[in-house]
Amino acid sequence: MKTEKIGIVGSGLIGRAWSMLFTSAGYQVMLYDILPDQLSAALEYIDIELHRLEEHGLLRGHLTAEQQFKCLRTTSDLKELSRKAIFIQECIPERIEWKRSLYQQLDDILEEQTIVSSSTSTFMPSLFTEGLRHCHNMLVSHPLNPPYYIPLVEIVPAPWTSPQAVEFTRQLMLEIQQKPVTLKREVLGFATNRIQYAIINEIWHLVDKDILTVRDIDTVMNEGLGLRYAFLGPMETAHLNAEGIRDYIQRFGGEIHKVSETYDAIPKMEPGPTLDKIAEQCEEMVPRDMLAARRKERDAFLTKLSALKKEFEK
Repeated sequence: MKTEKIGIVGSGLIGRAWSMLFTSAGYQVMLYDILPDQLSAALEYIDIELHRLEEHGLLRGHLTAEQQFKCLRTTSDLKELSRKAIFIQECIPERIEWKRSLYQQLDDILEEQTIVSSSTSTFMPSLFTEGLRHCHNMLVSHPLNPPYYIPLVEIVPAPWTSPQAVEFTRQLMLEIQQKPVTLKREVLGFATNRIQYAIINEIWHLVDKDILTVRDIDTVMNEGLGLRYAFLGPMETAHLNAEGIRDYIQRFGGEIHKVSETYDAIPKMEPGPTLDKIAEQCEEMVPRDMLAARRKERDAFLTKLSALKKEFEK
């Protein structure tokens, strides 16, 4: 076990997942929330989840579930949370006014060594750190949901974030067995959502025009592209599908451009006939009262996929 302290702000699902990730490496984790009942519920959830993972041989790290749980404490006092913390991961709801208020409060009490990182998937870090005294130690570390099972973390600096804070965060993510990518500068949507939204935009049009059903589109991904990309990614896939990427573009670049020219304008996604059609088909695949069960199946699959990838990479 380590002696260094990590703070987590927010005890919802993302905060719980980060707590489990940091305790897996033996860090002393303090979980903060303004609601004591929420903290009690979080502790109960984490205890059950750690032992469940251990029972199925899926627990991260070298410590037992009991040892990892002993690394975790809670507080409703921000000063206690920040005291001697080397790193704080913020996981509050996606409300910019809440984030600005929190970061202002933290800025008044932070110690010089503490790096503060946001889990936001929505806001660029400059939107809530500008003008703060410790802004050089503030950035985004955006996980994918569920973070315990999907290792990617997008590290996004603000224009004033120091290189040292970025590198410290990257090394910390590697230590807890996450897979960080570092954006050289902030951009709306970061990388994951920019790519993901481009796919969703085209899906919206394909359903709207009755070219494919939602189920068939998901099959295109989970029985086609997704199987490739889980292992290789789109650029290495192209590199291997010809004699290197230069050859691939020479062969297929014209066709890519021709197809791309047929794309429709970016759809305005809002309530209406297209959303009704997509929602109806999604709910046929997974009724809303089955969402929790399907999430468990998703998490179990992702855990096994992650283990398979690690075994293959040895």
